[in-house]
Amino acid sequence: MRTLTTRQLQVDVVAAAAFALISLVLMFVTGFYGWASRAHLVPILFLGAALAFRRWSPAVALGLAWLSAVVQLGSHLPPEFYNVGVCAVLFATAAYGDRVVRWLGLASAVGGAVVVTVYLIGYQGWFGGLGYLPMLFQGQLRDFFLLFVGSLALLALSWISGLLVRSRRQGRDAAEREEEARHDAEIAEYRVVVEQERNRIARDMHDVVAHTLAVVIAQADGARFAASTRPELAVDALDTIAGVARDALGDVRMLLAELRHDEGSAPQPGVADFDLLFGQLRAAGLDLRVTEEGERLPFGAAREMAAYRIVQEGLTNALRHGAPGEPVEVELMWAADALHIELVNKLPAPLPPATAQVPTAGALPAPGHGLPGMHERAQLAGGSLIARPDGAGRFVVRAWIPNGAAA
Repeated sequence: MRTLTTRQLQVDVVAAAAFALISLVLMFVTGFYGWASRAHLVPILFLGAALAFRRWSPAVALGLAWLSAVVQLGSHLPPEFYNVGVCAVLFATAAYGDRVVRWLGLASAVGGAVVVTVYLIGYQGWFGGLGYLPMLFQGQLRDFFLLFVGSLALLALSWISGLLVRSRRQGRDAAEREEEARHDAEIAEYRVVVEQERNRIARDMHDVVAHTLAVVIAQADGARFAASTRPELAVDALDTIAGVARDALGDVRMLLAELRHDEGSAPQPGVADFDLLFGQLRAAGLDLRVTEEGERLPFGAAREMAAYRIVQEGLTNALRHGAPGEPVEVELMWAADALHIELVNKLPAPLPPATAQVPTAGALPAPGHGLPGMHERAQLAGGSLIARPDGAGRFVVRAWIPNGAAA
């Protein structure tokens, strides 16, 4: 038995009741049998119940349909409108039944065609009744098989239609499962990339924090030895310790969860290296147009490096994935409490439908690679970042990096 929603059950029951009612009304309107032939009520009720069960339990529906046929044949009743309900039952066996029920439905279609042919010829007198049978051996098989072929075509077509619907549904389900698997894989890849980016940030920031702590230790040692002989030097050392430690506190808070040991000792870039970065990208062929407002202020080594890496990654994406030959606009707005960054580059024109699936160098950045690192850097620096198309054929990156006091 299949699990159906309440709405599906209601639809099936209402449809079955409507089918039974329409069958009775048609019998009354035609007046061929009138209300006197109450024997039709029993097969109608059985077939209506079969339609109500067709999706919930195709096996039960098939049994009720055969029971309706047995009652009709046993009562010597002629075909009526309600007999088309058998087609819906055969459709359901192929569309919703398991393997056994599905093949029982096909066997019922073939067997039903045989039973209908024998019944109509033998008991209802079609084509001359049983007296026509000897003529089969006189070369007149066409008329005899006309009814059989027609019945088989109708019943088998119903079963085949259900099988096609089943195949289409299974294909759609398989596509949905594939899409879910792809989505899960993208999420897993994103998490791996984010974790790798966190580790990379921890390696990049290691020297900053290590340098700060080394300065604090050296100044503290100096102040301890100078305290007795030259107190003014001790006061200067304490001032230096307070300033450096205050900057380091923000770095430690950002990196406490991600920081791990690294032996690297490469110098870390900051806002002073923006001009060198812009020159390198221009030398690489990027039409870079930089607008800078305000005065560059020291924000602390950790936040300066975050700002540098965000600009570096954004311009690298523009160089790799932007429209070739189009200018890239960079706007740096220095305020007393934060640095506002905006990078704008034009996206490549959409590909024709025939080549839309061919990857090119002008495609959008792959989600889960550069952009997560930019988001992580902005968040760890206490700021925010938005990177997305603006709907006008451009890709825009906006970042806000606070200074130590604002953070």
